[in-house]
Amino acid sequence: MPKLDPDSAPLKTGSIYPAPYDAMMAGRSSRRLGQAGGLTQFGVNLVTLEPGALSSLRHWHQEEDEFVWVTEGRLTLIEDHGETGDAPGDCAAFPAGNPNGHHFANRTGQLARFLVVGTKSPREVATYSDVDMRVEIDGATASFTRRDGSPLAGRTECPSAARCLRSRNRIPSPSGPVRSSCLDHRSR
Repeated sequence: MPKLDPDSAPLKTGSIYPAPYDAMMAGRSSRRLGQAGGLTQFGVNLVTLEPGALSSLRHWHQEEDEFVWVTEGRLTLIEDHGETGDAPGDCAAFPAGNPNGHHFANRTGQLARFLVVGTKSPREVATYSDVDMRVEIDGATASFTRRDGSPLAGRTECPSAARCLRSRNRIPSPSGPVRSSCLDHRSR
C-alpha cells in the first residue's frame, strides 16, 4: 500500500447519537485513515476538534481497546478520575472492560487534533457515563437503549443521509431500541 494522504482519507462529521446528543458533537470531524488504508481489524482516525468541541460523550468500551495520541493543539481529557491537560505528544490508553468514562474537550481558541486507534470488534457495548444511554453494536447494526435496556425515545439519522447508501437501512423502532445500520458514519 502506498503512502496515505490524510487529506484524501474519508472525512466523517456528525454523529449517529440520537437527539439531543447528536448536536453536542458539532465541531468534531475525523479522517478515516485506517479505512483509507484498507484496515479491517482496527480503526485509525485523525480527529479534529474545533474550539469548544467535544470528541464524544463520555463513554467506555466493553470489548474494544482505545489509544489516543494528541498531535496538535491542547485538549482536556475528562475521565472518571478527573481532568488532565494534554498537549502534542501526550497519549492515553483505555483498555476494554475498564469502566472509566472518558472524552476530550477543546477548551481553547485553536484547533486541536488527536490520533485514535481502536479495536473493531464485531460485537461491542459502549456505556455513556453522564447520560442514561448505551449502544450495542452487532455486526452492521448499532442499537441505542437506556443502560437498563429499555427503549430510548427518538431515532438516529445518518448525518450524511443524502450521500450515504447504507442510511436506507435505518431501522426506526419507536417501541424498541433506537437502531442504525449506517456504521460508515459511527464514531469508531
